[in-house]
Amino acid sequence: MAKYTDLDLPEHPKLAHNITWFARALRTAGLPIGPGRVIDAIRAVETAGFTDKRDFYWVLHACFVTKRDQRETFDQVFRLYWRDPRYMEQMISFMSPMVRGVAEERTAKAAEKRAAEALLEGAQEPDLPPPLEEEPQEDTLIEVDASRTMSDEERLRTLDFEQMSNAEMARAKKMIARLTLPVQPLKSRRTIAAPQGLSPDWRRTMRTAMRSGGELTRFERRTPRIRWPALVAICDISGSMSHYSRAVLHFLHAVSNQKGAGWADVHAFTFGTRLTNITRHLRQRDVDAALAAAGAQAQDWEGGTRIGQCLTEFNRDWSRRVMGQGAIVLLITDGLDRGDPDELERAITRLQLTARRVIWLNPLLRFDGFAPKAKGIATILRHVDSFRAGHDIASLEGLAAAIAKPDDVGEKARMMRLLGV
Repeated sequence: MAKYTDLDLPEHPKLAHNITWFARALRTAGLPIGPGRVIDAIRAVETAGFTDKRDFYWVLHACFVTKRDQRETFDQVFRLYWRDPRYMEQMISFMSPMVRGVAEERTAKAAEKRAAEALLEGAQEPDLPPPLEEEPQEDTLIEVDASRTMSDEERLRTLDFEQMSNAEMARAKKMIARLTLPVQPLKSRRTIAAPQGLSPDWRRTMRTAMRSGGELTRFERRTPRIRWPALVAICDISGSMSHYSRAVLHFLHAVSNQKGAGWADVHAFTFGTRLTNITRHLRQRDVDAALAAAGAQAQDWEGGTRIGQCLTEFNRDWSRRVMGQGAIVLLITDGLDRGDPDELERAITRLQLTARRVIWLNPLLRFDGFAPKAKGIATILRHVDSFRAGHDIASLEGLAAAIAKPDDVGEKARMMRLLGV
């Protein structure tokens, strides 16, 4: 839990007013807080009183936090709102690249950046000197070609994740959080009773007739039961994939927490030199806390790559648990492997046999002259159903179209022709 210092209140505190603004900051940071909880919090503080900072913290915590994943956000907002003013200066420098350097560089913790955004909402930007403007020369004709002007959001959609600045990546993550990945339901071999079904249900028809003394009074019908597939994402977090894997994990977190998207379940694994199951972390509602927990568990970030060994481990330890009911596998990797090619061949073959479809997202496909010359890429390519790029937001949006079309192959056909197959 966070450490606290003494709470310095003014001589004539307006505690109710401050608690109200504190609740507004929590709501901006993502906690579902309404006017009723604010009133309850004010009454609770008045009733319980406090002589120690911890008492004040826990009274507000009891009123505003209802789920475990809200605690990290509450801690960060509480720390910023009621504590050290130098902390706020540091977060201002963190949020504003223009004034970076005023405070010491540091890495933001989970929910810290969003807490700072909540408290800085509506704050005026620091006064910056106006840009120098050159005097326009007389008789100078300035023509502006606006035919290819794109909005900032449109530009971000096609901007490579690796080329984004920190500010652009922050905006891109917000756009990724709004993406959806709908899926079509599957027809099960099991059936359910349906008055308008196309298949006759002889067993139920005869049971109905027996209850009426053998007289056939109603003809029962049945229809196939509908079920939803599972999504299994296996994401490469090696050094060459670090920028892309972080963006894809944001996307997977959004998919994992979408209600009514249709997926029976979403399982997520990371791999570099070893396989890590991060499924339970992505189920947290708070994206910062979820990715921080996933990063803490996966110890091989930005390291080497052993694709064959990690896929073999997945087939051995997790395939039977998560690949049931026609799971769709999303493989995110550049395919650059230095391991045993025979082991990779066996592992990817087994993976395709147990999956309904294997869709491969490879950021290297963004290059016009890309060809599957690397042995690892050629090996994986032969055993996937669809091969698509995964280097920007537009490519993630295209993934929805690939899943909606069972016969989508993406760029696989073109790449196979380059292999001479």
